[in-house]
Parts: sequence; C-alpha cells; structure tokens
Amino acid sequence: MKKRALGKLGLRVSEIGLGCMGFTQSYPPYPDRAECIRTLRAAVEAGVDFFDTAEVYSAYKNEEFVGEALEPFRDDIVIATKFGYDMQNIHLDKNNRPLGLSSRPENIRRAVEGSLRRLRTDRIDLYYQHRVDPNVPIEEVAATVGELIKEGKVCYWGLSEAASETVRRAHAVCPLSAVQSEYSMWYRRPEAELFPTLEELGVGFVAFSPLGKGILTGRFGPDSKFSDGDFRSAIPRFQGDNLKNNMRIVDYVKELAKSKNTAPARVALAWILAQRPWLAAIPGTKSIERIRENIGASDIRFSDGEIEEINARLQHIDILGARYPQEQENLTYK
Repeated sequence: MKKRALGKLGLRVSEIGLGCMGFTQSYPPYPDRAECIRTLRAAVEAGVDFFDTAEVYSAYKNEEFVGEALEPFRDDIVIATKFGYDMQNIHLDKNNRPLGLSSRPENIRRAVEGSLRRLRTDRIDLYYQHRVDPNVPIEEVAATVGELIKEGKVCYWGLSEAASETVRRAHAVCPLSAVQSEYSMWYRRPEAELFPTLEELGVGFVAFSPLGKGILTGRFGPDSKFSDGDFRSAIPRFQGDNLKNNMRIVDYVKELAKSKNTAPARVALAWILAQRPWLAAIPGTKSIERIRENIGASDIRFSDGEIEEINARLQHIDILGARYPQEQENLTYK
C-alpha cells in the first residue's frame, strides 16, 4: 500500500484507509464484535494502516472494538478519533444521529482520556474536532489540543467539516495536519474554497464517504429502498426521484470501470487519489473482500487528459437532493 503525507509535520498514512463507523452505526446489519476484530486485523495484514473512529460512534462502542482489534499492531498503524460532542448529555435525532456539540476545554480533556483508555493506547495519532462548536472560539480549541500535543497524548490534530476561515484560524494557533470532509465524485464542494486553503497552508485532506455512502460501488439501483435503521433512508439524495436522477453518475462510473477493466469502487477511489497528492481516502466497509477491492484503487492510473475529461463530464451531471438531513447539514462548514 502506498503512503501519503498529511500536512508538513510528519504524519504519513496509507492512501486508502478504513472508516470504521459502519461496523456499529448507521449502516446495518452489523457484524458481531469478534467478526469486526477479525476484519480490522485482516485489513492491517492487507496493507491498511490508517483507521478512523470517534467516541460518539455508538456511544464509545466503536472505539472499544477498534482498540481491541488494533492493539497488537499499535506501533505500525495510525489511529484517528474525534472529540466535540457532549457525551455526558448526548441526545439523538430521529435517525439516531448525535446532536449536542461541546468543544469546551474541559470536555476535550475528558474526551481524550476516555479515548486513550478505550483505544488501549498512550497517544492518539490524529485527533479531530468532529464538528465546529459555534459556542467555543476555534482558537481556544486549538490551544487546548496544542497542550495535549505537548503532553504527548496527541500526535497530530485536525478538523472535520470545517470552513476555510475556521481552518486558517485554527492553524494559526496550532498547526493542523489534516481536514476531513465528505468528498467524492458526487460531492465536490471541498474543491472550491477548502482545497486552495489547504494547499496554501500545507494541510492534508482526508475524504470520508469517498464512495458516496455506497452509491458509487454500483450496488444500488433507481428503485433501491433502505431500512429505517439505515442512515441513507433519511438522506434526500437516496430518495425517490432524486435517486432515479442520481443514477446517471453511477452509470458513468460503471462506464469508466469497464474501460479500465476494474470495479466501480476502484475507479471512484482512484479518481480521488488523482485529484491532489496530499489526499487520503477512508472508505467504510464491513467486509474484508471490499477492503481488498478498495485497496486496488492504488493501482489504477489516470492520465492528466483522462482526469480533465472525467471532471468535465462530472460538471454536467446534476446531483439532486441534500447529502444530509437538514439538522445534520446545519452542523457542517462552520
């Protein structure tokens, strides 16, 4: 597995990592704990060294199994986790997604101690603010994380779904290594303002949902339905006429995959890797077969001309529907 630098402070990760949320939250059915652990360990053996979790995923359960699974490989892998929710007063929306932000210094310190314990480690490699807290100045957050870095509890830090100006303010206080946001062939908002800022500051980028929450794998059709427990059942992009329209991009990805004699998921991930040299992607899956398929994206190459042609084609494919329910969308790009 090829590695890439995230930021200029020394953090290097496999260019295809693994988003671990779906093992316990949002995308049922869920494997049992033993199967989760086997899958993560098989991912390490396959070459993945970058794993993403958060304290809020299933209220600590995700971190707990990630910590157990990766403990034997601790010095050979990079673990990213997140703070930023008031876990003592957490509440959920109608889709069981967390609400209730808190990045107060005392909450960050409480969060880091809990994550260190659950992850069975003495340091967090990459520590993200999960969502920007409008009630706490980002400078205060950055200063608090900077203290944790000096104490050796955190190695590098980052922001998730933050706006360009917030990134600048945070970086001025404590240099960032990465910003994480949704990014894929069907969601390209980060390109407009965020990417130029990251390039200027020398900050890396981590793409979550790089397969469009599964749509770009080609597994779903225009009439696909999602169970009430599946987060996609509440996402406008996956509903009714929106989904039928959005199959245009799926058809295009399948066309590209056929031309490369490979799987649609590999094409979608390879496209991301081709956009900037300081990007990594963390597709989520619960299957070691899919993990191995995703890793294969590292071997797909596009010429500059092919990338220009693909990007031009994507500009003419309109995607209908928001990527989140309204209450979740309101928490992003602050």
